[in-house]
Amino acid sequence: MRLARSARTGHWQVTSLLTAVMAFSMLQLFLIGALGPRLVAEAGIPRSVLGWTTTAGFGVAAVLSLSAGRWVDRLGARRCVVAALALTAAALVLIGASSGTVMLLAVVALGGLPQALANPATNKVILAAVEPARRGPVVGWKQSGVQFGAFVAGLPLATLAVWTGWRGAVWTAAAIALLAALWAIRALPPDPVPAAHQAASGLPPARVGRLAGFSFLLGSGIAAVNTYAALFGTQQVGLSPVVAAWLVAVLGVTGIAGRVGWSRRAGRLERPESLLGLLAAGACAATGLLMAASWVPALVWAGAAAIGVFAVAGNAVSMLAVLKRADARAAGRDSALVSAGFFAGFAVGPPLFGLLVEAAGYVPGWALVAVEFAAAAVVATVRGSR
Repeated sequence: MRLARSARTGHWQVTSLLTAVMAFSMLQLFLIGALGPRLVAEAGIPRSVLGWTTTAGFGVAAVLSLSAGRWVDRLGARRCVVAALALTAAALVLIGASSGTVMLLAVVALGGLPQALANPATNKVILAAVEPARRGPVVGWKQSGVQFGAFVAGLPLATLAVWTGWRGAVWTAAAIALLAALWAIRALPPDPVPAAHQAASGLPPARVGRLAGFSFLLGSGIAAVNTYAALFGTQQVGLSPVVAAWLVAVLGVTGIAGRVGWSRRAGRLERPESLLGLLAAGACAATGLLMAASWVPALVWAGAAAIGVFAVAGNAVSMLAVLKRADARAAGRDSALVSAGFFAGFAVGPPLFGLLVEAAGYVPGWALVAVEFAAAAVVATVRGSR
């Protein structure tokens, strides 16, 4: 009985830690989105630059992901988890100290390194520490950490910024990231001594490529919503900056529910990727609600919630599809390659959305996002039929 209780405690500690790692890996970008109205009004950051911050962070993450998986496979998951949290803390400190657009973009680019490390490192921890029958829910909770980050950025930290200013809120997040790094040092077992080199067969390249292509399209749409939802709320729907930031929090809460719920279901399937077409189609319909919010403002809340349930869940299911048949020795590489597609989408989506909004308004911008989700549904359906 005592051993079973200890095992459950250890299981939940690992799950909670991995969830925190994923939350911090993208927290800087959620903070920039949630605090976007303050950055535009108080720091003089141009509206279009908000999209380029996402490009800087995810562009670097996409490039580094091409090799980050191999780093994780060689260096070990524990070292890379601790490094990711420490680098996140450093990036947040520097963001809070930023004094202009160029410095902000440079520091956000630094945050691309922990983003590249997070998925392959946490996936290797799951393969090593979690039995196969429980990996579906653990992947769901772990991937939902990103949405916990969205919630924290959109509600407590955005509210804290009312009293401390946006810099104080960012520095508070940096301090918490350092505490999480210390937690990882204590909670995760030491990395094993690297064995003699053995060839590891990863997933078939065609399968990894299709998952990466789906992730690219999905990431393009999600990133535009993450980056511009709060600004859309203030400029088009008439919300105050604090209330508009709650849109990011709503996206975070429903994203958690979506990732955990859909991952549980996917974990029971032989081919988890068979759900991806349904999720992308639901995301396309959800974007229609955001488009309609320009005329019926209340729909903005339903749109943000539905994006969380469908679009955000897609990334968790794609990661589970990688782990379902991954060779533990190559899991970092395969996870990182799929993540590279997702990060590339995050790099491309917001600038395109921002340029279209500047030229034609928010309705055409949301139409672009709907097209991206529809294309992801097509890619997923073709892959499923093959």
